[in-house]
Amino acid sequence: MIDWLDAAQPPFFPASHQALDEPNGLLAAGGCTSPLWLDQAYRQGIFPWNDPEEVRLWWTPAPRAVITAESFRIPRTVRKLINRAKNYTVTLNQAFERVIQACAAPRAEESGTWIDDDIITSYQRMLRSGRALSIELWNPDGELIGGCYGLLKGRVFFGESMFSRESNASKIAFGVTAPLLLEHGIQMIDCQMHTEHLAQFGAQEIPRSQFEAQLQQAIQEKTQLQLPSALLISASA
Repeated sequence: MIDWLDAAQPPFFPASHQALDEPNGLLAAGGCTSPLWLDQAYRQGIFPWNDPEEVRLWWTPAPRAVITAESFRIPRTVRKLINRAKNYTVTLNQAFERVIQACAAPRAEESGTWIDDDIITSYQRMLRSGRALSIELWNPDGELIGGCYGLLKGRVFFGESMFSRESNASKIAFGVTAPLLLEHGIQMIDCQMHTEHLAQFGAQEIPRSQFEAQLQQAIQEKTQLQLPSALLISASA
């Protein structure tokens, strides 16, 4: 059995060792996704994920997939894609609402989306307080063709979702931006669960206990990301 959380009460989550092994890391149900609840959840390495018609579900997978400065790499194929994307532009927080809406849109390979209106509203509120980040990729015609978004806490970037309207667009956006995040103070990019897509960039699985220990240290350290708002990709990127 998992705990039921009361949205009318202050946010409180059970200890992660109570999470179910099957499905992987299901910890609790209920609660809400207000910025207060989200802040407490991510502080403990917990995130919401459920179909819109389901009750709110909270997860803490084991093992956990993360990217660090030591593990990060740009695959040769992605580096070639970046070099071919001359005059494409990557921006940060210039179109957050458009990015999260694109991530929420139905996809051919999936039956639905977990990004509902409450999630969109709450993450936009967190953007206004400097706790969220969107990455956008624009083609030379000024069209938004890919990107991703997530939350920032201390020296951790919690990746949430990505989208592509052209082949490999999200890979190009992440391949350009991830090195900047790691160079400017981010110690860990949380990928939540293993995917082949992120494994190409050096995502590695670590035990939940190790992740939580690293998380608690990293979120206590403040970082001021001094990132350019726009990057024009050149052939030598």
